[in-house]
Amino acid sequence: MTAALLAHQGGWDEVLMVLVPIGIFALLLKVANSRAGGAGGGRRDRR
Repeated sequence: MTAALLAHQGGWDEVLMVLVPIGIFALLLKVANSRAGGAGGGRRDRR
């Protein structure tokens, strides 16, 4: 049943195969940025 479900159903499965990794990457980037927010030590003010 799973193979039949993923057997090119109008392209939505290909869209998911692209969007899911992008979404995971975006979530990891957001978590990393939130964790690093206080650890900068004022680096942004440096010129």
